[in-house]
Amino acid sequence: MGFRAASVLLTAVVLAVSGVAVTADSDLFNAEGYRAERYRRPLPEQPPAGQRLDTEALRELIETGQPILVDVLAIQVRPETAEFGIAFLPSHQRYHIPGSHWLPNIGYGSLEPPMERYFSGQLDRLTKGNRDAPLVFYCITDCWMSWNAIKRAHSIGYRNLYWYPDGTDGWAEAGLPLEPGEPVPLDPAELDKYPHRNICNYY
Repeated sequence: MGFRAASVLLTAVVLAVSGVAVTADSDLFNAEGYRAERYRRPLPEQPPAGQRLDTEALRELIETGQPILVDVLAIQVRPETAEFGIAFLPSHQRYHIPGSHWLPNIGYGSLEPPMERYFSGQLDRLTKGNRDAPLVFYCITDCWMSWNAIKRAHSIGYRNLYWYPDGTDGWAEAGLPLEPGEPVPLDPAELDKYPHRNICNYY
């Protein structure tokens, strides 16, 4: 069996374990089972870990469980950010679910070491090191970024995970309020290690 065939087989096994139907779209996933291309596409019924929430269930959880809401919408990182000290540069104002923490770009299929440290470090900060703290991941409708993010959180030991696939689109369509969001910045010490390029094109 050649390397390509073995890689495809391994990916299929990982996806099957994650509950994702194995189809011709298996080429869109990497060997670890993360969606790696065409992130703005229809989503599966179930998350790779944790529990799926609809809008009403998320409302109830917010009212009773005080979850940590994590917005994972991707944005640009531009070359000039190292000079001016701004890691993330949104092209327009982001509105998200009130009380959310915006951790951009953590939902890509592969993360470079600075982004891996950003992801794990921010989750540790938000949860105060409690791996059982309730975490809700979301993005916008039909965005695989949130699916990848919950899988990644599970891989580093978080156990109380929720997935809200309808994202801010579903929340707004239900007539619920949104608030302006600002991305949680990268550690300035990491800027020189981060590849400054446009990584916003995930449609």
